[in-house]
Amino acid sequence: MHQIQTEPDADDAEATDVKIGYVGGGSQGWAHTLINDLAQCEDISGEVALYDVHHEPAEQNARLGNQVTARDDAPGDWDFEAHREMDDALEDADFVICSIQDPPEETFKHDLDVPKEYGVFQTVGDTVGPGGAIRSLRAIPQYREIAATIREQCPDAWVINYTNPMTVCTRALYEEYPDINAIGLCHEVFGAQRKFAELAEEYVDEAEDVSIDEIDVNVKGVNHFTWIDEAYWNGHDVFQYLDDKLEEIGPLPRFEEGEFEDESYWTNKGDVCYDLYDRFGMLGAAGDRHLVEFVPWYLDIDEESEIERWGTRCTPSSARVAGEQDVSEASRTEQYLSGEEEFEFRESGEEAVPIMRALLGIQPLKTHLNHPNVGQVPDLPEGAVVETNAMITGDSVRPITAGELTRPIRNLVLTTVHNQETLIEAGFAGDLDLAYQAFLNEPLVTIQPDEAEEMFRELVDLERDYFQDYNLETADVMQG
Repeated sequence: MHQIQTEPDADDAEATDVKIGYVGGGSQGWAHTLINDLAQCEDISGEVALYDVHHEPAEQNARLGNQVTARDDAPGDWDFEAHREMDDALEDADFVICSIQDPPEETFKHDLDVPKEYGVFQTVGDTVGPGGAIRSLRAIPQYREIAATIREQCPDAWVINYTNPMTVCTRALYEEYPDINAIGLCHEVFGAQRKFAELAEEYVDEAEDVSIDEIDVNVKGVNHFTWIDEAYWNGHDVFQYLDDKLEEIGPLPRFEEGEFEDESYWTNKGDVCYDLYDRFGMLGAAGDRHLVEFVPWYLDIDEESEIERWGTRCTPSSARVAGEQDVSEASRTEQYLSGEEEFEFRESGEEAVPIMRALLGIQPLKTHLNHPNVGQVPDLPEGAVVETNAMITGDSVRPITAGELTRPIRNLVLTTVHNQETLIEAGFAGDLDLAYQAFLNEPLVTIQPDEAEEMFRELVDLERDYFQDYNLETADVMQG
């Protein structure tokens, strides 16, 4: 994230009576972050209207938001209110935030467990691969409804999407409502910037305590499969030190099978991004857990423990199902409300509030985001949602030209782009046969076609309640 110098009188700029509509307002994770950031924001004020298909968690978050912003140490001035209808929450909104999640025990569990039964392993399962494709198909009807509501209730609002699969969700907003103002935000490139900050500290004499905000990268690709070919710190080229780091690390992969069985499922040693750089000359700019799912080779394994050779792990469904985490966010909300636990302010690193400040004309911002391709990656299809840097200022988002990908990398990325575009087409037509064609083209689906068809059919059957907008009864793939 890079703040841009403003005019001298911009320090006094502020915006009042701002309305934020929050779809997924019952979130028990990201909602806390939004409350944290808004409560500390001194130059924007207004109301936050929360909507969730489950009203009670949204109501709890509204109570928590009002409780936190009422504190003496909270400069932010916001009123939080939960609504039972999305129309009411989004009516006349200036900004819409989307952060939704289907019940993991009904969806995510199957997305991970069923492919594993067929020998297809996934480290995340929310963007690509069998799990990502199925999740996309579930999300498209939901995002069509969100976009249609925005068109009716707040057509000029800026929409900030946090939901995965990021590319498909953001793309569905534009397909339903082409005039929408929507962007998608993701954390992954920050991790790559952190790597370059560490390289600067290690190889540049005058570099100490380098912040990721000081690292300027050129990023291009699609969400979770982004690439960096330039990186600078204070005008100093730090991309050049990747070769030195590779030599220091030694041969890849560095680890043994099963070496991380006692570590977090979210372990990420960075070896995959370095391996991709070694093979293709550009750094994979996402976490290894995501990167391995876009190519057919890292997860071509017989046992899920084999991926640990690359310093990462497969995330089991048990880690995704609500109530099986060590401390549930839901119980933490209740603890905050009861006073059993104090809500402590922190620097979140999230960009929703800085982006809103930029769009309101308070403080321009340069950052990376997901936006339809208008030429910023000229060798990817126009209109496809891509991830690059952009300038945000005064009610305007202007993607920055990132240049072309190399041909080998473009070949890899195009597979994902075309699969996601096919999923969008299938989702809007309700066509499961077309959806299966995209599913079969996923790089992780390396099993025989008859097994892949059986896997697809099993996933849809298990999640049938979420596929009511599709031709379940007439699709050839569902007939067996």
